[in-house]
Amino acid sequence: MEKIEKDLLEKIADLHGTPEGAYNIRANGALGGRNTTANIDIVTKADKPGIDIIIKPGTRNESVHIPVIISQSGLTDLVYNDFYIGEDSDVVIVAGCGIHNSGDKTSEHDGIHTFHVGKNAKLKYVEKHYGAGDGNGENIMNPTTVIEVDDGGYMEMETTQIKGIDSTKRVTTAKLGNDARVVIKEKLMTHGTQLAETEFTVDLDGENSGANVISRSVAKDKSRQVFLSRINGNNKCSGHTECDAIIMDDATVSAIPEITANHIDASLIHEAAIGKIAGEQLIKLMTLGLTEQEAEEQIVSGFLK
Repeated sequence: MEKIEKDLLEKIADLHGTPEGAYNIRANGALGGRNTTANIDIVTKADKPGIDIIIKPGTRNESVHIPVIISQSGLTDLVYNDFYIGEDSDVVIVAGCGIHNSGDKTSEHDGIHTFHVGKNAKLKYVEKHYGAGDGNGENIMNPTTVIEVDDGGYMEMETTQIKGIDSTKRVTTAKLGNDARVVIKEKLMTHGTQLAETEFTVDLDGENSGANVISRSVAKDKSRQVFLSRINGNNKCSGHTECDAIIMDDATVSAIPEITANHIDASLIHEAAIGKIAGEQLIKLMTLGLTEQEAEEQIVSGFLK
């Protein structure tokens, strides 16, 4: 594996070598490496590009790494990945996509991920997106995530767009059973003329189901962001959606929280806040010896932690 590809793996999956446990590395549209375990199987789809990740019931303290890296300019990559999380399991899945584009053509990765979380199963899913390269070609990523959580199941999803993605549309839908819960955390930064659109839709169908959707973003230069979070309370349930954004320079941010109660015992809350960095924050850090730019970077870094 070349240095560029190794650097991408480090950025998106914190990998400094071959990961332990189960993994599937996709490089420039092809299989770059795979390993399975006694409890986790990874199978190539026969009818379309992508894989099935099958985790046996009761599997605990294991992880799966499924990063995608692209280092060819002009490549468009599309995958369909299905995850089957067995009952009573407790696992971590680390995904992510990194593009290094040194040419003049657009490089694009679109991933459709479907999660079937079994009864009383617990899943943590981490996904990072990163773009780099010294060419003029654009880096585009459009992730679609479909979540189905059975009774008593739990899924925590952390998505981070680090930098370098010119255009992204991130669509996530979730349906929850009885006593099921989902926590979704998004961290996003745009700069230049980048465009980022996020759309979350959660259907709280089960009794005592719950959802917490949180987005934190920073928009710089002339970039644009649109955040739509929709929670439908269809049973006795609880839901919360929150969007906090820092706007800088000539950027634009639109936050659209939407909650709908279709049941008398649905308890739903939405919050949204957009604003610039407070002047007193900058002054306080500058009195400690930081330049204005360094102070801004410190504030942004702390906000996105």
